[in-house]
Amino acid sequence: MFFEGVLPITLEQGLGYALVALGIALTFRVLAFPDLTVDGSFPLGGAVCARLIVEGVDPGLASACGMGAGFVAGCLTGVLNTKLKINSLLAGILMMTILYSVNLRIMGRSNIPLLTEPTIFTPMEQMSVDRAIPVIIFFLAVVAVVKLACDYFLHTEYGMALRATGDNEQMIRSLGVDTDKATILGLGISNALVALSGTLIAQDQGFADAGMGIGMIVAGLASIIIGEGLLKPKSVFRLTLAAVLGSVVYRLIIVLGLRMGLAPTDLKLATGLMVVLALGIPSLKRGKSSGKIHMRGV
Repeated sequence: MFFEGVLPITLEQGLGYALVALGIALTFRVLAFPDLTVDGSFPLGGAVCARLIVEGVDPGLASACGMGAGFVAGCLTGVLNTKLKINSLLAGILMMTILYSVNLRIMGRSNIPLLTEPTIFTPMEQMSVDRAIPVIIFFLAVVAVVKLACDYFLHTEYGMALRATGDNEQMIRSLGVDTDKATILGLGISNALVALSGTLIAQDQGFADAGMGIGMIVAGLASIIIGEGLLKPKSVFRLTLAAVLGSVVYRLIIVLGLRMGLAPTDLKLATGLMVVLALGIPSLKRGKSSGKIHMRGV
């Protein structure tokens, strides 16, 4: 049947990639930083995790190490921008490019299979119930914890400084806040979440690949835009919830598109067009007199 298995696939993939949407929301919506490191930090998390698992490291510890690697990558992007004064967009592109070679070095080859290795999902696969049920519950729990942790952090002193940096950097700097540190920390946290998603997706699909992050930034933006269209983000809580909801809806659209005959090779094209339409149509409706869209801090 057409809709058979759609819901489990949608929830599993949507929640698995929701951490990417949360990470991108922190940089694009809160920090107002167009960070393209995501395309490199996502496979970085998977590469570090997969290599450590193959070497005999506990899957949970390997996932934490992959998340830590993403944090470092994000911080380095922040350093390029704040300390070396490299344009934010170019800093992300440079780090993304560097990470491609780094990921290949870590893995030693372009792909590491994990089908015969113990992963964080192995105990769930040994249960008597359908594998999708415990996996979805696990992803839901992880996303819920991360979302609530992000909400809490953005209401702390450091989080408020981060939001103020994205909203009005000059103003908050005049009040004595070190905006460079706020930017570096925000990028580190964002890419840590993206890398964590990479570790979980790699273990869930049974392999880590050097090209698994291609187009991740566009898919994440599509998720955020869809979520914001469904749930107007008037607060931090609604912003993070919109990112999670948008990720699930975006994966639903992809699954339905594939069921309707969309070629897998056209997914990136479809995603790009989706983002163009989502960003372009509201602007055309508002007209030239409405001014620029407000996309800075929350």
